[in-house]
Amino acid sequence: MSAISWFDDFEGIAYRYYDLRMNIAPLVSSRKEYASIWHDTIRYWIDPTIKIRFVETGDKYWFIMGADSQKPESNISFFKLLQKSEHYERFKKGHGGEAYLRLGTYAHKSLKDVKKDALCNCGHEAVDHDENDNDECLYNKCDCKEFSSFQVNLLKRKKTITDIAFLDEKDATDDPLVKACFDANKSE
Repeated sequence: MSAISWFDDFEGIAYRYYDLRMNIAPLVSSRKEYASIWHDTIRYWIDPTIKIRFVETGDKYWFIMGADSQKPESNISFFKLLQKSEHYERFKKGHGGEAYLRLGTYAHKSLKDVKKDALCNCGHEAVDHDENDNDECLYNKCDCKEFSSFQVNLLKRKKTITDIAFLDEKDATDDPLVKACFDANKSE
């Protein structure tokens, strides 16, 4: 058996709740990159073998994903250490044992790139930012100096995942996927 190739060069994870199943989408920086990852790797994954493991360690978690492939020579597995969030907690409570796997892009947006009702990272709408003064927020009690937002675009293609597990770090090495990931990528 050959060693697993591990990939962690992605921005994070997006969760989408409003679908037949919840969606989980690793976010990459460009459309070209996600098309390449899907075309070269994920489309060859055998759906019943796709595994996602969430290994919790304090206020962070390891996202670990892998599968058997019809094209093993180009197969990769994914991992990333991420901060827990309300979106992660919502997915954890509501996934029901299955989800759709999709890929997505994460793009930063400035004031000139968005509609007036778009929200800034400070929580105020774009219309509440001064277009002539470096996009500074107009609210007196806000210290936002520049409008900043983001947009997530999801690839239409999807795979169904039915093997999802949430593990504590102390119990995680009993899982072969987690053990392989930690052996290759975790420094103590």
